Amino acid sequence: MTAPLNPLNRIRPDVRAMHAYTVQSADGLLKMDAMENPFGLPPHLQAALGQRLGALELNRYPGPRNDDLRAALAQYVGLPEGCALILGNGSDELISLVTLACALPPGADGQRPVVLAPVPGFVMYAMSAQLQGLDFVGVPLTPDFALDEAAMLAAIAQHRPAITYIAYPNNPTATLWDAAVVQRTVDAVAAVGGIAVMDEAYQPFASRTWLDAMRAEPARNSHVLLMRTLSKFGLAGVRLGYLIGPAALVGEIDKVRPPYNVSVLNCEAALFALEHADVFAAQAAELRVQRTRLIAALRAMPGVEHVWDSEANMVLVRVPDAARAFAGMRERKVLVKNVSTMHPLLARCLRLTVGSDSENARMLDALQASI
Repeated sequence: MTAPLNPLNRIRPDVRAMHAYTVQSADGLLKMDAMENPFGLPPHLQAALGQRLGALELNRYPGPRNDDLRAALAQYVGLPEGCALILGNGSDELISLVTLACALPPGADGQRPVVLAPVPGFVMYAMSAQLQGLDFVGVPLTPDFALDEAAMLAAIAQHRPAITYIAYPNNPTATLWDAAVVQRTVDAVAAVGGIAVMDEAYQPFASRTWLDAMRAEPARNSHVLLMRTLSKFGLAGVRLGYLIGPAALVGEIDKVRPPYNVSVLNCEAALFALEHADVFAAQAAELRVQRTRLIAALRAMPGVEHVWDSEANMVLVRVPDAARAFAGMRERKVLVKNVSTMHPLLARCLRLTVGSDSENARMLDALQASI
């Protein structure tokens, strides 16, 4: 009797060689590793939301309420004229959709389309490129995590990327790059016929948005797509992202979107949140205040080597031994993100979520005792 064939051999070799995206267990820990909003809904809003969700027809596929959500988001952001908006199951799905739509077969020279982004950056840009059969080119930031304009322009000219991601602000560095440098980068993408994707996941905490450029100069930004998520708005558990851009371009991306990709529960929760946007705006304002205090305390802490400015709800710090500090903080029941092995520029770095006043105090005590 012959041995049975291994069905794992049907899985792509590059997939089998990958590591799955893992989320650290936070049971019993203060969770300060994922840039989540620490504030819940007030009790009266919890009750109101519960009533609305309980009344939904869960036996039906999503319907017109998704259109209502698109309209509400368009009004909330002030959708630029001539632009359209589509919904995604978080920004992750939108990244996958953009990549899938651009996944042309290799050309006559055997070259595959290229996805380009500054590094260190959001890991899903490279992962999505690999899974959809595109090549990924990472362009290192400067040592102080600024956008390396010369390197970006040279890489765009050389590789002629189909997609160039610009996180605005960036993760994990929390930097909001110089607008003039970003504009010249966006212009370079246009010159090679590519698509520029501005990832504004952390926009509630940033001092500016690329939407202003899209409104002011629509022709200059006719190749620009802008992504946002309600995760940092305060709804990380809802998994709702949206993509904005010129209607013709967005319409092509929409063709590869799975039907019913946003559930009735996610949709209704997002609509409810937008109806109470003032509550979430107040939470974001409080986190910006807490961010300023956290950065000041970190810069005054003995043993902390460097603290970078932040335009997000996270702060990047460099310590003498990131692995030791991470382990020590975990022993003290505080979970942060050790990013020191993600990229050489991040050597000895930890990424700290900005939390409430009491959470930040506990995190600071744990860090001080661990370095």
